[in-house]
Amino acid sequence: MVKFQSNKNQFVFTFAKNFLGISLWIPALLFIEQHIFSVGSIDGRSMKPTLNPETNFLKRDKVLVWKWNKNFERGDVVILRSPEDPQRLLVKRVLAIEDDLVKTRPPKSTRFVPIPEGHVWVEGDEQFHSIDSNQFGPVSTGLITAKIIAIVFPFSRMRRITNDDMRKDALVINTNFD
Repeated sequence: MVKFQSNKNQFVFTFAKNFLGISLWIPALLFIEQHIFSVGSIDGRSMKPTLNPETNFLKRDKVLVWKWNKNFERGDVVILRSPEDPQRLLVKRVLAIEDDLVKTRPPKSTRFVPIPEGHVWVEGDEQFHSIDSNQFGPVSTGLITAKIIAIVFPFSRMRRITNDDMRKDALVINTNFD
């Protein structure tokens, strides 16, 4: 009976030690997931063909989301809060940055829009299925929550997201001559 008690004490001690060791990592992992990077799933077809190229909604792209960097360049694919409904997250491509002049697409009534300081112009890669800056205008960079840097699943599509996927007919003029 004494031998059983010894094994039971050793089990409890080992369990407590391992549980405590794992528990100490939880805050660090939560911080990393909330503030540095995470993996997300893409819904919708506004970024087709870059993201979710298939029409089958069961085959959604899983992406690596980088939350740390707040410097955005033309061609970056970003996650932002909708200016029309802050509860909704959108995935769009940065087409123009501050001090640029961008040629719009319908339904925007003005032909060219200057991008003010602290703002960007975002559009979906699939112009006919995208609610973007052509509808709501330049977006404050404060609404951007993250940058998508890679597709991680499905494995056949695993790759970095680059600005090579940006539409070639976009007319963006940099008006900052400093």
